[in-house]
Amino acid sequence: MREVLKDLGAALAAGQTVGLGTVVRTFRSAPRPAGASMMVDADGRAVGSVSGGCVEGALYDLATRVVEDGTPVLQRYGISDNDAFEVGLTCGGILDVFVEAVSQESFPELQGVADDVDAGVPVAVVTVIEHPDPAWLGRHLVVHADGFSGSLGSDRADHAVSDDAQGLLAAGRNSTLMYGPDGERRGDGMRVFVVSFAPQPRMLVFGAIDFAAAVARQGSFLGYRVTVCDARAVFATKARFPVADEVVVEWPHRYLQAQIDAGQIDPRTVICVLTHDPKFDVPLLEVALRHDVAYVGAMGSRRTHDDRLDRLREAGLAKEELARLSSPIGLDLGSRTPEETAVSIAAEIISLQWGGKGGRLSEMDVRIHHEPLTDAAREEPAAESGAP
Repeated sequence: MREVLKDLGAALAAGQTVGLGTVVRTFRSAPRPAGASMMVDADGRAVGSVSGGCVEGALYDLATRVVEDGTPVLQRYGISDNDAFEVGLTCGGILDVFVEAVSQESFPELQGVADDVDAGVPVAVVTVIEHPDPAWLGRHLVVHADGFSGSLGSDRADHAVSDDAQGLLAAGRNSTLMYGPDGERRGDGMRVFVVSFAPQPRMLVFGAIDFAAAVARQGSFLGYRVTVCDARAVFATKARFPVADEVVVEWPHRYLQAQIDAGQIDPRTVICVLTHDPKFDVPLLEVALRHDVAYVGAMGSRRTHDDRLDRLREAGLAKEELARLSSPIGLDLGSRTPEETAVSIAAEIISLQWGGKGGRLSEMDVRIHHEPLTDAAREEPAAESGAP
């Protein structure tokens, strides 16, 4: 929903009722993840996408129909569905899309959600997508870390669902949850979809070198809030890193520790150490490898890597902590230029997030789209790579 939120808010502020379709569940090789949305406004303009073009035409017609009659619809599109096949979903995936009519009257809290997203305040939206009582369908609950607003239909349901939604919000995850009709945890009949709007994940790039500029561009492209940090003011300038959200002049380990102490680093954060200098990277890695982050990669040759490991052992890091270090950094793509190396680093970050192996899909018989790795799987040592 994030990609249509601004347009959705503008349409509602203008007094429009819009049709909104949101992917609430996917199976097999679905082209878009749960949470992807498309809206159709009163002028017939479509914004967003649920399938990358496969079923948007059919969804456009359905959203228009839902606005006309006001009845929400949970629609499945998939390869086994002849109608879906005809509209183009031939990738083998299956999408469940919840389509609803949204207006200022039906969702008065929406502007507050948009304001929170703009301000970087974590917020989740819960929508009833299945219920034996049709009057519950399409009701919303807005959930924050410290409470909720709106109602799904009963106090019991509101409190049960908001408790679970707060857990999903803390992890930055979207999910479909099942309850009894009145929010009973052991039961079925009511399904809700929770979409979490967590702040952007962070990418910290240490070392203001040419490779860092390319890595910053990749990080921005992938949706990270990018910080470039270096102790040398002559190199750490906004002019050299225009796509970075911030450029910081500070000793890397001091900056990282200060960010941790301020609560600005979370398990989604990725850290790229490109300093090539033991006086910078060893103290920095001491801090990074002892904290819960998604990725820590360090640039350098294998000889540099071995020397770095010796220094880190002398500093007291345990075997399990050292195993979290991706060094040499990146996947083996044969990269040489800063731009190619940045792609290999981005590819490694993606593969560790989703469990991909980095091989050629044309030579493998595996799923194209992966589920996120479990915490246990994420803790396994990363494979050695050949990026410089």
